[in-house]
Amino acid sequence: MLRQTLCLLGASLACALAGVATAQPAAPTMPAQTRTVLSDAIAADHDQALARLREWIALPSINAEKLNRQEGAELMQRMLLDAGFDTARIIPTDGAPGVFARLDAGAPTTLAVYFMYDVKQFDASEWTSPPLEGKLVEREGGKTVMIARGAINQKGPESTFLTAIRAFRTTGTPLPVNIVLVAEGEEETGSEHFGQITSEPEVAKALADAVGVILPVAWQGEDGGVEIFLGAKGVAEIQLVADGARSGRGPGMEIHSMNAARVENPAWRLVKALDTLVADDGYTPAIDGWMDRVRPLSAEQLALIDAGLQPAAEAAIKKNLKVQGWIAGEDFRTSLARLASQPTVNIQGLVGGYTGPGGKTSMPSRAEAKIDFRLVPDMRADEVVAKLRAHLDKRGFTDIEIVPGGIYGPTETPRESAIVDALVTALAGAGLPHTLNPRLAGSWPGYRFTDPPVSLPAVFVGIGQGGQMHAPDEWYLIDAKDPKLAGIDRQAVFYAEFLYALANTQP
Repeated sequence: MLRQTLCLLGASLACALAGVATAQPAAPTMPAQTRTVLSDAIAADHDQALARLREWIALPSINAEKLNRQEGAELMQRMLLDAGFDTARIIPTDGAPGVFARLDAGAPTTLAVYFMYDVKQFDASEWTSPPLEGKLVEREGGKTVMIARGAINQKGPESTFLTAIRAFRTTGTPLPVNIVLVAEGEEETGSEHFGQITSEPEVAKALADAVGVILPVAWQGEDGGVEIFLGAKGVAEIQLVADGARSGRGPGMEIHSMNAARVENPAWRLVKALDTLVADDGYTPAIDGWMDRVRPLSAEQLALIDAGLQPAAEAAIKKNLKVQGWIAGEDFRTSLARLASQPTVNIQGLVGGYTGPGGKTSMPSRAEAKIDFRLVPDMRADEVVAKLRAHLDKRGFTDIEIVPGGIYGPTETPRESAIVDALVTALAGAGLPHTLNPRLAGSWPGYRFTDPPVSLPAVFVGIGQGGQMHAPDEWYLIDAKDPKLAGIDRQAVFYAEFLYALANTQP
């Protein structure tokens, strides 16, 4: 969900992974006079752009809490129309509504853009400044950042993309491509109803005319480098529940622990079930049939990892993750290949019984585990629950309840696609280094675009920085003294450069 995501890699990790590829000079794709006109308009719009972003941040749409779902869609609609889209309409779903917008420039090339308007939950007491205020803070290294929920995931980059679109309108500059945009309000809970948006007849027809799909991001490294991901893992979020009252195998209420001699403890029942999901090593998936469809990395994909390998980056990544070593003492290169290629079975959290001060000598009536599975090609999202159910049932755990959450399939995009070529061209024209990575270890609902019937390439596009997605003090880079790093004005200009590069790229 653009999940840890998202969800997704933070800027510091993307920086550490950025390879040594050097940007080669490229012929300008945007006329110099046009660049000047757009750059001046974007700079003049700087304060208003911050105000628009703050207005968006002040309205948190949190699908997990069913908070501001309709209001979030209506604000998204107004923002798109205000930026210059010809039309923007709200699409009802069985959950949070979506928004579909079109901007017809009469161009031969059409680009599809994915937005999300929802954000993660937050506890304001854990933040150093109010999470809905959008406060600007000076950081080390001459960085001015905005602290806010949704700042980097994803309102900041999306708002900056709209700033670029607005500059075309305010200066009367023809847009070099047509744009169709789909936005949803359920990404942070698994995009449960996103398929209802992409399959809506008008949306499906518009997507069929596009050359590819982009998601605006800001994952620039400290060296200015950008990592281009040619895919992403899928994810399935599941809750497993052992409930004594429901199953009849344990107590229907919390009871004294002396009864452990004669009453089954739901917490142990859950632990035993969880233990079957991985091998004895604690990390290799052991669910029946789980690995049957797993496609290993190709020689070409391994070559991409090798080309971007920087041994010196290992220490920075370990520091960022606060880890001392990799699984089984493996080397750095093996860890990167595993990160891109291995499905995972992860326990997010366990809840059950008493965890307060001292002891209570009690037995819980219920225990729960939040788990997630990362999926790689050619694993199928629609098989996750059935395979998990069959695995548990075979081992006698028919009483363990499975509560599905959000489920995404993995994505893949060919290196030869027009949107990747355009991104490479735009980065080279901006003098920024890049590397290619076969797969993001995080997840997003891009499979709705890359899988049939849409079958479009999809890639993350943008420069700039941000961090602490889903965490307190989430931040987004607004200005930077380091010329290698992009504040919001330069980010907006880069989006315009990308659009011109795409217009000049043969599909």
